[in-house]
Order: sequence, then C-alpha cells, then structure tokens
Amino acid sequence: MNQAEVTKLMSQLRIAIRPRHRNLKNADGPEGRLNKLRKTVTALVKHERIELNYERADEARGYAERLISDAIRHGDCHKPTMEMADYWLLEKQLVHKLFKVLVPRFEEYKVSATRMYKAPKEYPGWYRKRAVLELRGNPYPSLLPNQSNNRNLLHNVLMDEAKKDYRREKYAEIAAQIGSDGTQPVSGTGGENITTSEQPKAAQPQP
Repeated sequence: MNQAEVTKLMSQLRIAIRPRHRNLKNADGPEGRLNKLRKTVTALVKHERIELNYERADEARGYAERLISDAIRHGDCHKPTMEMADYWLLEKQLVHKLFKVLVPRFEEYKVSATRMYKAPKEYPGWYRKRAVLELRGNPYPSLLPNQSNNRNLLHNVLMDEAKKDYRREKYAEIAAQIGSDGTQPVSGTGGENITTSEQPKAAQPQP
C-alpha cells in the first residue's frame, strides 16, 4: 500500500482536539451526553450557525469535523461513513445535505470546515461561557466586522484632509521662520545642527 492510499485511512482534522473529554454532565449519564452531542451536530449541519455552551461547542466541533472529513474522503458509497452519518444526524434528510451540499463546498478547503467564536458575556446575571459554532460558507452575515473599506467612510476622509491641512500649515510656518532669520540648518562636524550664522569663521593670519 503506497503513501497516498495510507492517508485515506485516517481523517485529517484541522482543529485542536483535547486528549480527554470535556466536563459535560448529564442526568442520563454517558448515553444522555452522547444524545446531546448528536443533537448539537444535527443542529449545526441543519442551521450552519448555532449558539451554545462553550464546552459542548468545543467537543461537538470535533465530531462535526470528523463527519465532514470522512464524507469528503470516502463518499456516500462507503458503508462505515454512511453508518456514521446515520448515527450523528438525527434528521435523515440532512444526510443528503452532507454529501450533496457540504462535501462539494469543503472538498477544496485547506482550512477547517467549522469556526468557533467566544460569545459576549451575559450581564447582569450568572455568567456561563458561551460560543458560536458555524460552518464556513454559511449564508449569514459575518460575525467579524469588515474594516477593509473604513478608509472611505466620511469621518475618516475628513480626518485625513484635516491632518493634511495641519501639516501644510506647520510646514509653511517653518519655511517662513527660516526665511525671516536668513539661516538654514547645517549639519555640524559632531552631528549636531547649527545655523549658517553660527558657523565658525576661518582663522585670520596673525601679523
């Protein structure tokens, strides 16, 4: 088996995975914990952007990345991949979305298929870490502000013109001061600036 075939045997996740599970307590035990993670992965594939607790989002992200990675590598004709998709996606129509919508979207991606942001704190009240988990390429507006066109905003244009006028006035004052004194800055031997009136005169020969 060559190296190219070996790489197809394992998923290449582009996110950091903790060596142990997060502390997700559930009254129903491990089974209830997995059911909640399955609901999270299903909601992520369905809505493509969800807000939830940070720990659950961090762990569900790994399972979603693994699901999408295996779907890209093996396709819908691979039985273990289909069983995994059937297990994690509670709504079975989302299996079709996984292979027909998400796989063509992410097959050329060089980065992770998901993104996670820390949500702002809820104040006042009891603080609990929240996060926003989303799929890349979703149809919603970006959560990060786009500052690429901020220089074209009216107040920024006015501030730039005001800076130019201020510098122009300062340069004119400096030029007028130099013209009225009749002196120009000249570099001295020691690196200091001296004016022409301060230059040392040549030594006169003694009679």
